Amino acid sequence: MENKISNIDQQKLNEMLTVSAAPHVKTDKTTQKIMLDVIIALMPALVAAVYFFGLRALWLVIISVIAAVLAELAFQKVVKKPVTISDLSAVVTGILVAYNVPVSLSFPMVIIGSVFAIIVVKQLFGGIGYNFMNPALAARAFIMASWPQAMGSFPAPFSADMVASATPLQGGTMPTLTNAFLGNLGGSIGEVSALAILIGAAYLVFKGVINLRIPLAYLLTAAVLFVVTGTAIDQVTIQLLIGGIMLGAFFMATDYSSTPVSPLGEIVFGVGCGILTVLIRVFGPMPEGVSYSILLMNVATPFIEKLTKPKVFGVEVQKNERNH
Repeated sequence: MENKISNIDQQKLNEMLTVSAAPHVKTDKTTQKIMLDVIIALMPALVAAVYFFGLRALWLVIISVIAAVLAELAFQKVVKKPVTISDLSAVVTGILVAYNVPVSLSFPMVIIGSVFAIIVVKQLFGGIGYNFMNPALAARAFIMASWPQAMGSFPAPFSADMVASATPLQGGTMPTLTNAFLGNLGGSIGEVSALAILIGAAYLVFKGVINLRIPLAYLLTAAVLFVVTGTAIDQVTIQLLIGGIMLGAFFMATDYSSTPVSPLGEIVFGVGCGILTVLIRVFGPMPEGVSYSILLMNVATPFIEKLTKPKVFGVEVQKNERNH
């Protein structure tokens, strides 16, 4: 027994004295586990989409996911890179691409969008962790530029014949607060139900996948600017609930790869997203500005990181001093 205890103590001592490369933080979180949590968090929005828009919403998501996974598999096979589809990041991208389009969008268009997101935005820049902008939002912008009419056609909820109607942001009737919160209005399939999005966001916060710095900075900045730009106080909450702000704030602007990592940087990022969203929505030619706001801030992320990186403790040694 004493020998067994001694062996255990020696093993612990060896682990303590082992020198390894940084970082030295150990965690049981893996990319696959994180992505699985994100998928779970996205499910309430899918349930809402199927309820409001029918089974075509489900098929759109399934086809988008299959396209994303197969695109990643094919690309990695062709370039002879390790296949990483088991990390589930392509599944998340496929879901988010579908969430950012109207239910009436044709299947070939969403397939092209998912392939663009995976190959052009993600894999060509080195794969997961190296993309400088959110792949799903880049795919939305690409589809919008390629097929603007299809991307601007939003069927009303419970419309079996896919007849498009003007959304509130396209000049349609503003919804009641209840309808805006629950999702009984036109829009992209994953963004209409603020309730479903918030349920998913609460799960991500509970699991420690995201923090609230970016979403809160985003939403608070947008709320203040809506008031400043003339939106009636009783309409500010509705403005935050309609369109893609809620989905963007909690599921797009919190992307690990394309957003700052420092706490101050995250706040600056969220504030920037809020400013750009309101400016585009209120003064721009487009009815919605969430996608382009987050993409522009993605591009600015390296600059934000440079300005907000924490100071290193210690004394900086001048180059000429190091040479002597």
